[in-house]
Amino acid sequence: MSPVVVLVGVPGAGKTTVGQAIAAQLGVAFDDTDQMIERRAGRSVSDIFVQSGEDAFRELEREVVADALATHAGVLALGGGAVMDANSRALLIEEPTVWLKVDTDTAVRRVGLNAPRPVLLGNVRGQLKALTAEREPLYTEVATIQIDTSDREPGEIAAQIIGELDLEAPQVSSE
Repeated sequence: MSPVVVLVGVPGAGKTTVGQAIAAQLGVAFDDTDQMIERRAGRSVSDIFVQSGEDAFRELEREVVADALATHAGVLALGGGAVMDANSRALLIEEPTVWLKVDTDTAVRRVGLNAPRPVLLGNVRGQLKALTAEREPLYTEVATIQIDTSDREPGEIAAQIIGELDLEAPQVSSE
């Protein structure tokens, strides 16, 4: 069992919102690896970063991503930095993976200037530009398709992804 589609991109690209729209249109479950990490750890991503450090978070993220790719049959949104791990990228290349691209202005509007996102502490605009530049080659490496989400509605983006990947709701066996 593997996901119907996996979404990657920087914070503010719309992974959760678009993922929920795709899941609703296909009638499948949605999950987000950051939320899965929080459920497993019993604390927020921000708390994990502050209390245990980024390395501990990335190790937990690597485990959760591998588990989710092996067991989640719906739509899966990955944390923006999940692609930094080579093992995760190797798994993603085997999945229908969509890179949700976004311009910096749209991403900043979406995450807000005071968002509780550990990788965006300080100058949100500058951090988003740096993350995009650093991760762009990695998103390109894993992406089956790339979709620009800048100033677009989630339902429209979801419909485009479903169409481009020719997705259908999973068929339930009657055996």
